Amino acid sequence: MAANPATPVGDSEAIAQLQQRFEAHRRAFLRHPYPSARERRAHLYALAAALLDNRARLREALRADFAVHPDATADLVDIGGPLGRSLAAARQVRGWMRPERRRVERLAFGSSTAQVAWQPKGVTGIVAPWNFPFDLSFGPLCDMLAAGNRVLIKMSEHTPACGALAAEILARTFAADHVAAVNGGVALGRAFAALRWDHLLFTGNPEVGREVAQVAAANLVPVTLELGGKNPAIFAPDAVTAEHVNLALDVKLVNSGQMCVAMDHCFVPRPQLEAFVRLARAHFAGALQDYSRSAHCTGIISPRHFSRQLQLLEEARAAGARIEQLDAGGAVDSRTRRLPVSLIIDPPAELRLMKEEIFGPLLPVIPYDSVSELIDSLNRGERPLALYLYTHDRRLIERFRDGTMSGGLGVNASAAQAALDDLGFGGVGRSGSGRYHGRDGFREFSNPRGVFVRGRGGGFDNFLPPFGPRKQRRIDALFALRRLQLRLARFRAG
Repeated sequence: MAANPATPVGDSEAIAQLQQRFEAHRRAFLRHPYPSARERRAHLYALAAALLDNRARLREALRADFAVHPDATADLVDIGGPLGRSLAAARQVRGWMRPERRRVERLAFGSSTAQVAWQPKGVTGIVAPWNFPFDLSFGPLCDMLAAGNRVLIKMSEHTPACGALAAEILARTFAADHVAAVNGGVALGRAFAALRWDHLLFTGNPEVGREVAQVAAANLVPVTLELGGKNPAIFAPDAVTAEHVNLALDVKLVNSGQMCVAMDHCFVPRPQLEAFVRLARAHFAGALQDYSRSAHCTGIISPRHFSRQLQLLEEARAAGARIEQLDAGGAVDSRTRRLPVSLIIDPPAELRLMKEEIFGPLLPVIPYDSVSELIDSLNRGERPLALYLYTHDRRLIERFRDGTMSGGLGVNASAAQAALDDLGFGGVGRSGSGRYHGRDGFREFSNPRGVFVRGRGGGFDNFLPPFGPRKQRRIDALFALRRLQLRLARFRAG
């Protein structure tokens, strides 16, 4: 089952190797298009075992690519995330595979039956991002394996150590024509997106996501896009408390804010703005006062991304925005690409900080005067991947649930909705399309094949020519029945 990990020595050779792998996967799928539940469980258990067996090496690769990367973050997200999902999928895959019966109207179709049979799509692709290189490659791999597919993964060029290790692990765990990872730069990424996949998953920013969708559309390839966005957090008047402020800031610290579901900016009632700042500063006055110097702080992924964070901060300072550095003992460290956590208070709307996804340890804090005006403003903007609301007011929770739009909604917690193995995850509008994780992922990467088996009786022949007076009377009787059904339904509805 072993295969050589992809180690491209040039764009043309890497692309040729990719094409060969893709064709091998397609041939293998055609030979065995419907793996049994037992086979799928075995594949998922093999992935789980690989994650457990390589825990130390996975941690090491993350440290190599990020300069500083806490082992706890690696354990809980990049390793623990796909580990939990693989085991959960293995427990449930037999039930997911079971065909679903659908209603058949006896008057028209007699004893005929109908069902949805979940069929593997075939050869599926994953374009993984750099921020959680294992969670966002091996994680969706769980869903695709549960659905019975063959899978190729394009790892990010920003995480070469993680990419090389992923290719090695998959090569030792799966047959070469079943699951594999490839590594390369932009040219390989474009060639990857241009293949005639049976389904393609891309995780990244909206600009690149648009290009991927356009390239895939040329081959009519269905795509799942997870594109992030500027996720707002709203603090209701009852929620500017130490409990809520501390929790929201702690989640912002995960991976130094390099997380698609991180709180990008927050809204605070104007009368409580200073209370919010005091609570935030108090939270960092203890164990977090030198946070950016500590081993708990993840490095920014690359010098370019690190420089961008500094530029965003400097632009805000030059525009006269008030900046509150929370970890008072922190410092900018270009060697390890770490920088202090900072609040930017009520920044001008024209700043890049307010237009671009931040993806770092900077947090704009924006005062608001009216919940109604805030909801209207949110609805006029782009639909984010996540929206967070901090409150204990049930009516307000329902108001945001029913009156706003986002890929996910978190109440009194950030990012938790993306960590559940049985809750569909994805965006809407500019923040993405499609859902995966658990049953939703199984269905996303399966073909819901409608199956009809004709039985006896019914008026099926009424649909078929030639049409005469006798068939027309049957058709008229059917319409009379429909009118009666409508009247009864309206009566029952009041």
